Amino acid sequence: MGLGALVMAVGAIDAVQAQTSSKLQEVLQRGKLIVGTGSTNPPWHFRDEKGQLAGFDIDIAKIIAKGLFNDTNKIEFVTQASDARIPNITTGKVDITCQFMTVTAARAQQVAFTLPYYREGVGLLLLKGGSYANYDALKAAGDKVTIAVLQNVYAEEMVHQALPEAKVDQYDSVDLIYQALNSKRADAAATDMSSLRWFMKQNAGRYQDAGYAWNPQTYSCAVKLGDPDWLNFVNIALREAMLGVEFSEYKASFERWFGEAPPEPKIGFPSELR
Repeated sequence: MGLGALVMAVGAIDAVQAQTSSKLQEVLQRGKLIVGTGSTNPPWHFRDEKGQLAGFDIDIAKIIAKGLFNDTNKIEFVTQASDARIPNITTGKVDITCQFMTVTAARAQQVAFTLPYYREGVGLLLLKGGSYANYDALKAAGDKVTIAVLQNVYAEEMVHQALPEAKVDQYDSVDLIYQALNSKRADAAATDMSSLRWFMKQNAGRYQDAGYAWNPQTYSCAVKLGDPDWLNFVNIALREAMLGVEFSEYKASFERWFGEAPPEPKIGFPSELR
């Protein structure tokens, strides 16, 4: 055998070995998907009244499991703290992390991010029938308005991106910012849009969205670097949930946790290719 043929043969063997060693094959042979997620942050991941994990992240994981096994129950969830999301992927403790993980360029050096399944942002929650009807009214009021926000080193700067003149009161927990709004010590509460939508759904008719969101963050699942077959499979499962054959399941979950329907995929030319 000539040198060129030998090189080609070795390359072919390496390609076959790469295919058979993919996480995709490992998961299929194991018969279950191992997912890293959280358990304390509704509407993303939390324990329901039966003690079962529930939330949008949990539903996303089930969509992936259905794509693998046509069975949403073939999952083992590993509950983990936020700071374990990347280590548990890189060490192989979990096959995938679905835990409201913000995509950043720095993190993409450590893990491979999937297609995004949600875009987070900050919104303003108002009491229905309160002193200010919407964002424009809050902004026009200048320094007369007080905004309650979760304590953070960037909290005041973040609020002032939307309302430059507003007073900012910081609180130790999300519950306290809602209490400040309810007692009218604050005119609005600045919080994640997902939390705002969830809270409005749980308290129908009591609150309203001010109609303005900012500070976007992309949420994706994450897998180990260097396995294109596994990443490609997960991306297809997510894409077809958001745009194709599994859209009804994604839509039902989105409505359940956020109280609104995502836009229907357009029939005809695939809009994502524009």
